[in-house]
Amino acid sequence: MTTILVPTVMLHMRQALTLLLSAIAACSIAAQGQTTSPHSFTAQWITADGAPAHDPAVLRLRKELVLTQVPAHFIVHVSADNQFLLFVNGKRIGTGPSIGDVQHWRYETYDLAPVLHVGSNLLAATVWNLGDLAPIRQISSQLGFVLDPDSPAEAAAATNTSWLALRDPGFTFLPNHYDLGKAYYVASAAERLDAHALDWSWSDPAIPASASSWRPAVSLRRAALRGVDIGDNYWLLISDQLPTMEYAPDSAGRLVRSSGTLGSSQFPAAPIEIAANTHATLLLDHETLTTAFPSLTVSGGNGSHVRMRYAEALVDDKGEKGNRNQIEGKHLIGISDELLPDGASGRTFTPLDWRTWRYLEIDVQTADQPLHLDSFTAAFTAFPFEHRATFASDDPSLTDIWDVGWRTARLCAHDAYMDTPYWERLQYVGDTRIQALISYTNAGDDRLARQAIEAFHDSLLPEGITQSRYPSRHLQVIQNFSLLWIGMVHDFWYYRNDPAFVRKQIPAIRSELSYFRQRLSPDGLPALKDWWLFVDWATGFRGGDSPSTADGVSAAGSLFYLEALRNAADLERTLGDAALGQEDAAEAGRVQKTIYDRFWSPTEQLIADTSEKQHFSQQANALAVWLDVVPRPQQADVITRIYSATDPAFHASRPLPKEMSPASSYFRFYLTRALVHAGLGNRYLETVGPWRTMLSNGLTTWAEQPEPTRSDSHAWSAHPNIDLLTTVAGITPATPDFASVDITPGLGPLHHLEVAYPSPRGEISAVYTVTAGRVTAEIKLPAGLTGALHWNGQTLTLKPGSNHFDLPIQHAS
Repeated sequence: MTTILVPTVMLHMRQALTLLLSAIAACSIAAQGQTTSPHSFTAQWITADGAPAHDPAVLRLRKELVLTQVPAHFIVHVSADNQFLLFVNGKRIGTGPSIGDVQHWRYETYDLAPVLHVGSNLLAATVWNLGDLAPIRQISSQLGFVLDPDSPAEAAAATNTSWLALRDPGFTFLPNHYDLGKAYYVASAAERLDAHALDWSWSDPAIPASASSWRPAVSLRRAALRGVDIGDNYWLLISDQLPTMEYAPDSAGRLVRSSGTLGSSQFPAAPIEIAANTHATLLLDHETLTTAFPSLTVSGGNGSHVRMRYAEALVDDKGEKGNRNQIEGKHLIGISDELLPDGASGRTFTPLDWRTWRYLEIDVQTADQPLHLDSFTAAFTAFPFEHRATFASDDPSLTDIWDVGWRTARLCAHDAYMDTPYWERLQYVGDTRIQALISYTNAGDDRLARQAIEAFHDSLLPEGITQSRYPSRHLQVIQNFSLLWIGMVHDFWYYRNDPAFVRKQIPAIRSELSYFRQRLSPDGLPALKDWWLFVDWATGFRGGDSPSTADGVSAAGSLFYLEALRNAADLERTLGDAALGQEDAAEAGRVQKTIYDRFWSPTEQLIADTSEKQHFSQQANALAVWLDVVPRPQQADVITRIYSATDPAFHASRPLPKEMSPASSYFRFYLTRALVHAGLGNRYLETVGPWRTMLSNGLTTWAEQPEPTRSDSHAWSAHPNIDLLTTVAGITPATPDFASVDITPGLGPLHHLEVAYPSPRGEISAVYTVTAGRVTAEIKLPAGLTGALHWNGQTLTLKPGSNHFDLPIQHAS
């Protein structure tokens, strides 16, 4: 989540690491206090006298708490707009709140007892609101902070005018215009931290508040739990159900280039001095992309100007990234934090928000005093996923793909899923559907997915359609993404085991389908002319929109609607209204036939994107095969032909149309679904060429799209981590709630494969060994789980416990 400047003398790396470890221990204290029970608030939202409500500002708040004895537990509930960092007796407790909207504003819960003592205790908070400079994901009402004890016995800690507050003038927030050109950047603002003006003692219990600067806090109004009406409410509070974000030591990186320094340097392993009146730069390579809090400790250097600039990759003079490992002839472009030292010793600068980088450049211009760079450290942060799935094979390159995919998924998951942690940090439906499946299959974890499903539910517009990304203070609607949200709910139903949670989403699903039914063409297909019609970033898709006819009907939009109808019918029949389920299924049957009649080209033997049948795409044909619009006997031929447009291993049985749009890394997720559905899953490993190319270019996370790419970390490209388990190992839920399992391996050229899969019913393991034309399969299912192994057209029963099979080699596709 977030941290702040901590006033500590840090003379070398060991001291820096010690401070970081103490912060981690404090975070674990916070995690112990989490609760899911709603709390009835009595405390006041507070701010500082004269502080702006909506413009960028940083507040310091403190409260002395005198205890005659330390209770076994001292539970408090804390929130802020936009964010807070809480310290108690100089120890970092936690930060928050998790992202939400004002109708669903989250509060964090902590048990402070482990850090309290008899006598005087200091509760201290830093609170900030970035106003218009906040990331687009940040919704806001106004600057404010609230802390409320769990019981009347701790009432003295509650926020009200007994707290002291001041606005810290040492912070300035900067528009992000650092040579990013026209690239879409809407993430965290850059910061200028002026040590001359910063309050360095805000959280130090040994230093009393100065009467000249601290004033009683100003009360805004009483805090209110969502659903409790006490008049006008700025924020409707709900308990944060997410765990504490990971906060752990990270690599500081290695120095790969420097200028203006005195002699050779081992920085950041050892301190370095920058002479007076000198311009120096140090380029650090983390060697993999990371999301972390950077901390630079300096001494002296009054009047110096320091920049920490962050980038996913270096670029050459043409602005091209090329191989990410190459340093020579390249420079760094990216957002920068600015630091203004005051000449004191051991000043540690840490930005409020975490940063994303592989390459970090420290740029120093000293004045009349030398500047000592005492240390540089980093603290990794992300959602605390555990990689419970395992994958090992006789092809070591697949292990690289597996590891890079998991790193990508982790860096794009914090208090919400994110498309890219560097550029946007926005939770989009299209991306999130894939990210959630990675969470289920790789981590056996649905906590962040629940947040996402509920967030999109909360984003419903009066028209009945979800927003395409949420939380977001800028409205954006992509109708196709709204339909994919229904698919995301359906995925949860199959891959997890909580039908009550799924049932709560059904009213919103009905609302969405009603929106589309009001916009059908005379032949019953969605005629969409408003909002953004995004399908994929692809050649021939202007602005990401697939081609459509004048009435707004397109093959892709119709196919997304067909999937949504089928998913809704499936959900209604089991968890909702069976009659509505029958209606949805009947409409799906009509839509399926109409799509074929309107878009199938007898000449090209493919699905066209429009009724004119002049433009074709991998996207529409993949969806049409996956959803059985293309008849079964023709599916394998269609899939082989469309793959031949981009994948050398596939050969077309006849020439392809000239106008054939390729799928991006994102949409290859749906190509794989079609490949498997057409019975060609055994050829999946022939389709991972784009990921091998990214590896050869030195990427350590998966890019947004093929070169040239804006983002080097985009979670929608990490779906091989799903496919290696569900397609190669072949493990998928056969029925809702993962009540049974289907295993259909697609080993391709592999001779050995071992996987472990964390299903909600327990771990599933599979070991496949190919020798002398036979395949040995050892499959273990957890207690109570049954299923079927599908192999060469046979269906073999799987029982709980160990299952051993000696099988003939798979037929060639």
